[in-house]
Amino acid sequence: MPRRTAIGLDIGTSGVRAAELSFGGGGITLEKFGQVALPLGAVRDGEVVEQDVVVDALRTLWRGTRLTGRKVALGVANQRVVVRQVDLPWVPAGELKQSLPLQVQDYLPMPVADSVIDFHVTEEMTSGGSRVLRGLLVAVARDMVMSNVRAVQAAGLRPVSVDLSPFAVLRSVGRPHGEIATEALIDVGSRVSNLVVHSGGVPRFVRVLLMGGQDVTDAIAERLGVPMELAEAVKRHGADDATEQETELTGSAVDLMLEAFVDEIRSSLDYFSASNPQYRPERLVLTGGGSLLPGIAERLEAATRIPTRPGNPLSPLLMGRTGLDEDQLTLLQPLAAVPVGLALGVVS
Repeated sequence: MPRRTAIGLDIGTSGVRAAELSFGGGGITLEKFGQVALPLGAVRDGEVVEQDVVVDALRTLWRGTRLTGRKVALGVANQRVVVRQVDLPWVPAGELKQSLPLQVQDYLPMPVADSVIDFHVTEEMTSGGSRVLRGLLVAVARDMVMSNVRAVQAAGLRPVSVDLSPFAVLRSVGRPHGEIATEALIDVGSRVSNLVVHSGGVPRFVRVLLMGGQDVTDAIAERLGVPMELAEAVKRHGADDATEQETELTGSAVDLMLEAFVDEIRSSLDYFSASNPQYRPERLVLTGGGSLLPGIAERLEAATRIPTRPGNPLSPLLMGRTGLDEDQLTLLQPLAAVPVGLALGVVS
């Protein structure tokens, strides 16, 4: 029997990334992975703004990476995504999707007709003598989804599914072991970061944050009065010829962003834990390019008093002929959580 393949596509603020997985009796194999950078403004807070630029990047990605398929699982995450825990009257599984528009309007800040909606059941329970379904209501602005879908189609690709990026992160790195019952996964992107709390693989809480590593670059550029490209290099590697004042300004920019980011994560976890004390996170797992910022793990651990570790979406995968050496695989590891998780979702 031929091995089945799936491609996950992540359209982020700083670049487009794709992972191709194959599925067979011996396990799941990473066959290809690639990324192409995007200029600032082409994608804004997770939404395609300059379609032609994104289309060119996608075509370059497919040519350079030699991805074999055209069908893709597409991820979405931005401020126009709503995820809420709600209780709905019980209906048979086959009728749930059809009944959603009639049941969820009061929970949404936008008309149902302008949204793409889904409901992820986490448990069935009895309340007031009636059966109810408790779960996560997911709603995404339809025009935002379509702007990304149109860019993908214009590049000659075919979206077979549109998935929430936090759910993709859960699939790729959400693997509690032994004494760990509940963990919080934090994927730190360029402008958009994802937080998802799960217990045993069941999502309990999701939040999309409009902050990430690009905020540090912006602050460095402003404080030092240098172009964005140089500010990015300073953020990643420092500057050998930097003055003491410039070093202090760079450090304060990083500190301010990390302080704001950590406060958002801590307040989000406090909010969730207050209403769900049975699912208090016992571990934080960091992924995403922004997770490489110096000190971010230590600050999160100090603020939340929860052990924090890096996530590795590649560890359960076999390695195919990716064309990448060991050092390159190590560098892409933090960036692979979303595209790998999207591909995993095609067969889950």
